[in-house]
Amino acid sequence: MHMLDWNTYRQQLTAGVGGFGKLNPDVVKGYATLSGAGHKTGHLDEKARELIALAVAITLRCDGCITVHTAAALKRGATREELAEVLGVAVSVNAGAAVVYSTRALDAFDAAAELSPNT
Repeated sequence: MHMLDWNTYRQQLTAGVGGFGKLNPDVVKGYATLSGAGHKTGHLDEKARELIALAVAITLRCDGCITVHTAAALKRGATREELAEVLGVAVSVNAGAAVVYSTRALDAFDAAAELSPNT
């Protein structure tokens, strides 16, 4: 049993984006143009692009992106093991971002402490 019915969700998402496109076609066309821009360089193959997109989707916590890019990666030949490696990269980046932003929180604390009458 899966946590979500990803296949149905992906279908619903596609229909929802289509509906949004009818309401605001320029935004959806702009997104499609932006999404396809990287394909034109040819430096990465389609599987690599989908695996990178999946890692980004994980860091953004976007279920829609996750379902679309996992299906696309599978279609382009990605294995479960490759997926696991990409997910490890996403975990690492998120942990790294937390460390970097922890230094920002400490800096903000120190700045606030300079103005606090309690210090």
